[in-house]
Amino acid sequence: MAMTQDKTIKELAVDLTVELTMLCEHIQGKAIFVNQLLRACSSIGANAHEGFYAQSRADFINKMEIALKECYETEYWLEILYKTGALSPDRYKSLFNKCGTIRRKLIASVTTAKKNGEN
Repeated sequence: MAMTQDKTIKELAVDLTVELTMLCEHIQGKAIFVNQLLRACSSIGANAHEGFYAQSRADFINKMEIALKECYETEYWLEILYKTGALSPDRYKSLFNKCGTIRRKLIASVTTAKKNGEN
């Protein structure tokens, strides 16, 4: 099995979305937060996937920046679910760290694309 560092942004986002989908099926009484979390999380991978088929560097950067915003939003909803008692501290930390890995890869992709566009 590939290490986290070897996986693409899309692969990591798919893994996180699947994990969160399975987890959220068992969270009761917080449907609004769960819905927002799943929408944001699934949008990370969708936008990253679109970015790899972008029509231009600017289009790629735009899709990656949208994915990054969705990643930040996912972290927000994870925090809300944690603070409302829907996630244990260990589960929250694990999910937040996975989101952080994706966030760092997105930032690196955007930074590289912008830098390469200046040449």
